[in-house]
Amino acid sequence: MPIEAVPFPNAWLAAQMRSDRDRWVFQLSAAELREIAGALGRVRSRGLQIPFGPQDFPLDSLPKRLGAMRDEIEQGAGVALIRGLEVDRYGLDGTRLVYWGLGAHLGTALAQNPKGALLVDVRDEGGDPYKNPTQRGYHTSQYLPFHNDQGDVVGLLCYRRSKEGGLSCVCSSGAIHNEILATRPELLELLYGDWYADIRGEQPPGRKPYYVEPRYAVHNGRFYAQHGPTYIKSAQRFEEVPRLTPQQLEALELVTQLAADDRFRLDMDFEPGDVQFLNNHLVLHSRTGFVDFDEPHRKRHLLRLWLDTPWYADIPPFLRPRHEDMEYWRANPVNPD
Repeated sequence: MPIEAVPFPNAWLAAQMRSDRDRWVFQLSAAELREIAGALGRVRSRGLQIPFGPQDFPLDSLPKRLGAMRDEIEQGAGVALIRGLEVDRYGLDGTRLVYWGLGAHLGTALAQNPKGALLVDVRDEGGDPYKNPTQRGYHTSQYLPFHNDQGDVVGLLCYRRSKEGGLSCVCSSGAIHNEILATRPELLELLYGDWYADIRGEQPPGRKPYYVEPRYAVHNGRFYAQHGPTYIKSAQRFEEVPRLTPQQLEALELVTQLAADDRFRLDMDFEPGDVQFLNNHLVLHSRTGFVDFDEPHRKRHLLRLWLDTPWYADIPPFLRPRHEDMEYWRANPVNPD
């Protein structure tokens, strides 16, 4: 079957997003903030802890707007930004509850590591993911190349911003796919083939330490994309993994270069109270390196959710091992916090 271009709005250019911000930026109103504060108060009055369901975080009018946002994430550009959460008013513990409650109205949270963590802190804890194959990049201050996370949707809430840097950069996988189709179709065919991605020691018992997946695929008429050059390259440490060919390395580098190109890259400078939701199947994200404040209470601090959504109930077979692993760690956490 011939490879076809990904249509708009799943494929977009940065200029299109900048000129149509009302479609994907959701500024919370005073009434909506009161609604959220009321839901938080009810959670606290009942002494609820994470995890809890959407029925435990009752919202009146906001679900309609969240539904429009979910449509944009799942069927549109794959990008949404909520602005204006009152994180200083909530405090860190309250912010966790609010973020979880909003996420529960969008999808089902997935375990993000063998500890079964459903809500993860993104902050600098030192280390170098390029030297240590088990180091997770989100626990460093280094530049993170364009990649996608696991699950259908990744959410990032900004609780504290960095002193300098730390921009969130996103791009449309579909637009990059279309550019390669137009300019280097021979490399695009390679990206539809099998690639080996390191699990970095977080595989369940009996699972191989890597996944075998295409970078691009179409399943039941829906486009799926993956990109994680760090994990692809670190999988080369396993003897049984085929060596990357010069053509594969060129294809991998081309995706990375295009993702950083001004035509495709959309930058966001998070402010405290911002929440970004991205469709992992349609959008790649990156982060510039950052410099933190010296005071511990001012250091950059984000909260991350991975969500499954009903829209993607039927995922391609090659993605099922990832979902099975996340389900395993949620049911069988190792040394949970």
